[in-house]
Amino acid sequence: MIPDIIMHNLPAFLIAVPMFAAFATPLIGRLGNERVRDAWVLLAMALTAAVAVLLAAQVYSAGTLVYTFGGASPGIPVPADSGGIPVRIIFTIDAMSAFMALIAGIVGFSVTAYSMASQSRSSGRESYYMLLLLLTVGVLGMVCTGDLFNFFVFLEISSLAGAALVASRVDRGVAVEAGLKYAVLSTLGGLLVLFAVALLYGQYGSLNMALIAHQMQFTVLDMVALVLLVTALAMKCGAVPMHFWTPDAYSMAPAPVTAFLVVASQASLYGLFRVVFTLYNVTLNYSLVGWFIIIIGVLSMVVGVTMALPQKDVMRLMAYHAVSQTGYMLLGVGVGLAVLGDETLMSTFGLTAMEGGIFHIINHAMYKGLLFLTAGAVFYRTGTRNLNQMGGLGHNMKWTMVFFIIGALAIAGIPPFNGFASKLMIYESVFLFNPFLSIIAMVVSILTLASFVKVFHSVFMGPQLPEYQDVKEVPAYMLIGMGILALVVIVFGLFPQVVVDGLVAPAASALVDQSSYIASVLGGI
Repeated sequence: MIPDIIMHNLPAFLIAVPMFAAFATPLIGRLGNERVRDAWVLLAMALTAAVAVLLAAQVYSAGTLVYTFGGASPGIPVPADSGGIPVRIIFTIDAMSAFMALIAGIVGFSVTAYSMASQSRSSGRESYYMLLLLLTVGVLGMVCTGDLFNFFVFLEISSLAGAALVASRVDRGVAVEAGLKYAVLSTLGGLLVLFAVALLYGQYGSLNMALIAHQMQFTVLDMVALVLLVTALAMKCGAVPMHFWTPDAYSMAPAPVTAFLVVASQASLYGLFRVVFTLYNVTLNYSLVGWFIIIIGVLSMVVGVTMALPQKDVMRLMAYHAVSQTGYMLLGVGVGLAVLGDETLMSTFGLTAMEGGIFHIINHAMYKGLLFLTAGAVFYRTGTRNLNQMGGLGHNMKWTMVFFIIGALAIAGIPPFNGFASKLMIYESVFLFNPFLSIIAMVVSILTLASFVKVFHSVFMGPQLPEYQDVKEVPAYMLIGMGILALVVIVFGLFPQVVVDGLVAPAASALVDQSSYIASVLGGI
């Protein structure tokens, strides 16, 4: 049995474990040997993933959890009638938040295990692991906090750690340039978020999302704040036309970092959905904002896959596909928002579209993370990302090839892998909303399949090139990292209804139900 003190303070442990581990890692690296340091980092990330699983189980079984740091009772917020909720960190974790934390925990542990071997040739590994743990802190804080300013703080933590990790592999200065671009765009996005928070605080005297949502008047300043938040978070999640940082950052970062940057981008996507559904909701023009999200989703799908097709750099190709796949999530949730005011349409296809988009978030994190790790495995053994300089690697890297096939079929929406399940939900529901949009989504999937067939043929098929005759399979830790994600891809694809009913549907319902979110924080006041 797990002690009650741990179960009652899971939100605190979710942040405290990786944060403490991050600051202790450089010291352990200096005092101990490399094996001790690696074991420490792997244990810390395993504990973080375990806490995320326990927290998700608690939230899904008992409902929204409100945790107040520094309060007399961590589960009870300070009453608003005592002068408003004071400056205090409050985590409000509903099913959607727990869903995102679960994604971060699974992918975080997988990329950490992978890094044990993939980064063994690199120097400065203490800094690398410290930054990876801090990136985890930022992502988990973004998806769990119920406070706008603390969302900004965690966004900045993830941005700074992400920029440093992107620039960590000095490749003739190109990686540093990519890291600088990521830092500049993240700073711009952070400033937009901060300005929006200031506008909302100036009007409502509070930073708590539930309290602001309860008092929202949708004034001109509120509209300005909405535009700032949507713009910043759409840019941070890599949506077209604000995606220009994505190819450079994703292609130049180490493969495990890129796999986790996908999750960091999804945390910003979560923030976008939280703003429009929880913070504004009933005050919105659903159709207008919903169509805006739909349009940037369709643009992301089309532009992403179009730009991916001619790429010769395998990491850059996958980066553009990450942009394209983000479009599916925006499309599904955008359709749900567009019909939110109509109960008939919402029950007919709107909620299913949202569930498809949210299901695609976790599916994308798994198969896209897997694909980036397979690309990293190829680079680890060949030293190149150029498709024209590869060939025949499937002869000696059979497990990497199998993992790539699983990820490629999943991203293309081929059954029985997880990408098919979420895309089918999006196709069917969006077709009832607008058949043309559904056709576009299906065409993008066909082009995605064609792109990955090209990659598979270029990398793994054909005769072995002379310089790769002695290539071996990657070390066990890298195979374990890829294997975990591949297993999730297969299981979610074989049992999609179980995942939808158990994880996705509660998350979608929590996102739609603004009143329950507000009541969980302000109820009884």
